[in-house]
Amino acid sequence: MSVVSLTPRALYEEVAELLRQRIFSRELAPGSWIDELKLAEEYGISRTPLREALKVLAAEGLVTMKVRRGAYVTEVSETDLRDVYHLLGLLEGDAAAAVARDATPEQLDELEALHAQLEAAKGSPNSDRFYDLNVQFHARLLGMANNRWREQMVNDLRKLMRLARISSLHKAGRVDESLQEHADVLAALRRRDPEAAMACMRKHFQSGFTAAL
Repeated sequence: MSVVSLTPRALYEEVAELLRQRIFSRELAPGSWIDELKLAEEYGISRTPLREALKVLAAEGLVTMKVRRGAYVTEVSETDLRDVYHLLGLLEGDAAAAVARDATPEQLDELEALHAQLEAAKGSPNSDRFYDLNVQFHARLLGMANNRWREQMVNDLRKLMRLARISSLHKAGRVDESLQEHADVLAALRRRDPEAAMACMRKHFQSGFTAAL
């Protein structure tokens, strides 16, 4: 068995990223047991940094630790998804309200430009481009709201969505709906209306959950 070469950064962080990508790619499938001995041998490391890496992934919700049974890749239920979408709506709605109050005109122009790129990518045969731009739009809005704790929580919640491989954008007609919802958020931001911006973003996630089922 070949040994994976690790970079000089903190060993457990490197191991966590390697495992994270294996989980997202389904090489480690939801519900599967994580064989610590096998992975430690594969990576050429002791079990200590591996266990630290698993703690990181457990904190992100990607791994579930079971007493006397070890670590398992988390299975995301419909209830989990409902809760994730609800929390994302609250957190990103709050971020939209902050942007409506505090963003500069140049920052709003930047969001408008990202939305225009989304519009242009709507009919592209490369569906990944639309998805990536959508992620960028939400990430940039969060960044403008300037609350690193909120960003951290949103990023962890989005990892669970990625684990579940759920994208409401795959449903027929959802792309057009999503674009209109983004336009509604942008209109509220331009009006400097925090309450409307929050309500539009929360509606966006509520609609996304419905489409994801």
